[in-house]
Amino acid sequence: MFLNPSAASYTYTGSPPSPHVLPFHRLLPDYAATPLHPLSSLAQSLGLAYIFVKDESNRFGLPAFKILGASWATFKAVAAACDVRLEEGVGVEEVGAAARKSGVRIVTCTAGNWGRAVARMGKLMRIDVTVFVPGTMDESTQEKIRSEGTTVDVVDGDYDEAVRTARREAEGKGSVLMMDTGWEGYEEIPQWVVEGYSTMLTETDQQLRQHGVGPVTHAIASVGVGSWAQAVAMHYKSTTPSAVVVAVEPDTAACLRTSLEAGKITPITTGNSIMNGMNCGTVSYTAWEVLRHGVDACVDVTDTEAHLDLQYLHTQGVKNGPCGAAPVSALRKLVSEKKLGLGKDSVVVLFSTEGARDYPVPA
Repeated sequence: MFLNPSAASYTYTGSPPSPHVLPFHRLLPDYAATPLHPLSSLAQSLGLAYIFVKDESNRFGLPAFKILGASWATFKAVAAACDVRLEEGVGVEEVGAAARKSGVRIVTCTAGNWGRAVARMGKLMRIDVTVFVPGTMDESTQEKIRSEGTTVDVVDGDYDEAVRTARREAEGKGSVLMMDTGWEGYEEIPQWVVEGYSTMLTETDQQLRQHGVGPVTHAIASVGVGSWAQAVAMHYKSTTPSAVVVAVEPDTAACLRTSLEAGKITPITTGNSIMNGMNCGTVSYTAWEVLRHGVDACVDVTDTEAHLDLQYLHTQGVKNGPCGAAPVSALRKLVSEKKLGLGKDSVVVLFSTEGARDYPVPA
């Protein structure tokens, strides 16, 4: 666990997300606000006022939240590549038609759900997508990406090697590199991804008001490369009062904790994890400054902890995957160690980022 006391006084003062994001998502097929479930029994057992879990097990018919960022960023990036001006009446169909006429294709890589989300946008726009995946990815996950009608290329290496391969592939004419992680010189598209995630946070605020609860005191988000945690930190560190922001990672891929301890982005070599959507070795360049200043704590969890909390959530009607259960595991650790002022007045939101899926049960 890494604690960052200075985050308590941090205020995000950058540009807010575009007001057009939620209206854009509402126009996509199958839009619906995902559920916000109260976990009353868990709150009582941990001595907290409220715990809610935002359930992203079915977002636009996909089993993860990634489509929120992928849809908005792909729409914006492909439009820019085709010189299409985004004005009233211009939607996915118009941008897709322009892309087909220009011969534009999309290249990306993924540790799991991101690649399928980008592939789904390519399917909606009817343009070609190539998805590079690490050699450690299981065949069932690869098949789900292929089911969107895309090409999946397996890289001999980890996620970071898949990123390098995708970057090389996208150097060709007419290719748009679509990534949710950034580096120096590749910054605009990852920021559009972060903007796209704002829909989930806006929905959560609205749903809490409907429950007559608020404000949020603690928000816990899973971390892969950090773009989702960046969106969470931007949101909750720009409110008054601000909330405590907690990031959670697999203990086999603690790239954010390692970087926070070092005070700079520090790539690591990852191991295998059932939380494979979070199994990333390098923090996003574009997310780093917000995470460095705005994350109050970064907590590692084991596969066993995530598995057990997945089983608990399933008994509560939240049918999520291991990445979605990790925030519960982080919360238990924080309460057990009496960290971050968690107590009888706390209003905690846990973000469950993926739906149920097969995985090897930890011994």
